[in-house]
Amino acid sequence: MQIQRAVETEATPETVFAYLSDFTHTEEWDPGTVSTDRVEGDGGLGTVYHNVSEFNGRRTELRYTVVEHRAPGRVVLRGENRTVEATDTMEIEPHGTGSRVTYTADFTFKGLAKLAQPFLGGAFKKLGDEAEQGLREALGKL
Repeated sequence: MQIQRAVETEATPETVFAYLSDFTHTEEWDPGTVSTDRVEGDGGLGTVYHNVSEFNGRRTELRYTVVEHRAPGRVVLRGENRTVEATDTMEIEPHGTGSRVTYTADFTFKGLAKLAQPFLGGAFKKLGDEAEQGLREALGKL
């Protein structure tokens, strides 16, 4: 299952990268995020975050690790728990006087959760739409 959205902002790529590479900011723009705390690291490669999210009426916890960190253009985090593996990729490129952010979230369900995947398309579309709006609003404030 994949969600991908692109958002344009007047903020510079460096400013956008600094904001998005600190995954604790998901609380400000990701509608499903309840909390995100940095567990270890300095925000760069190998940094670990504990994320609590709510999706489709259910709370879940994921442990995210920064697996790619290339300023100011790309940051990739991998999250995992017993039912899902998630890869969040944020690509930032210059666009006019500002930036364009392409956000891609890939989800791979495990175990019994795989059985629910065919029924989650609408919920994932809604989540993507809300994340796009949240990202647009948060980046607009930078």
